[in-house]
Amino acid sequence: MRLSVGQQQRLCLARTLAVNSEVILMDEPTSALDPKSTEAIEELILRLREKRTLVVVTHNLHQARRVAQRVACICVRDGTDELGEIGAVNDVFNCPQCAEVAAYLSSACAAP
Repeated sequence: MRLSVGQQQRLCLARTLAVNSEVILMDEPTSALDPKSTEAIEELILRLREKRTLVVVTHNLHQARRVAQRVACICVRDGTDELGEIGAVNDVFNCPQCAEVAAYLSSACAAP
């Protein structure tokens, strides 16, 4: 109970790594963390992706650019979640083919 949120997050990652999984799902791994803890987790992600398959779910576009090699964007169309676009990070972020993804990236990048 005395651990900070960042320490709790690292403890969860340590537990995950202890079982030596080939695939690790991280759902918003740095939400509610301070910048220093976020940086430490992102550095860990970069090291881990060399040895394991990582799936990182994030709404943080800057983080996705920093840690991902490929991205998949989910769009809501007529109340249904659909895969809008998948590809290399730079391809999707710089030249999205899906209109919904392009609109989202444009509005998210324009926000202060």
